[in-house]
Amino acid sequence: MPRFFFNIYDSVSLPDDMGTELADWQEARIQTIEFAGEVIKDEAKRIALGEDWRIEVTDEQKLVLFRFDFISQEAPALSSHRGEAELS
Repeated sequence: MPRFFFNIYDSVSLPDDMGTELADWQEARIQTIEFAGEVIKDEAKRIALGEDWRIEVTDEQKLVLFRFDFISQEAPALSSHRGEAELS
């Protein structure tokens, strides 16, 4: 079975040195989506607006097969809501 590595990059890099044996890249893709969902759920209060992070999945030769990018951005509407709260 091939081994896939799930490397996380945010304010710090968290390389996956051990990897996980999976049937194929499609299974690795599904595992990445499930893992990202767990991170978002578990770390929801810690994830700040303006932060971005990504998960890169590589094969045994460290070739990047795909990546998922996550970006949390403040929209202009939020700025106006903040201004209203300050005036109250």
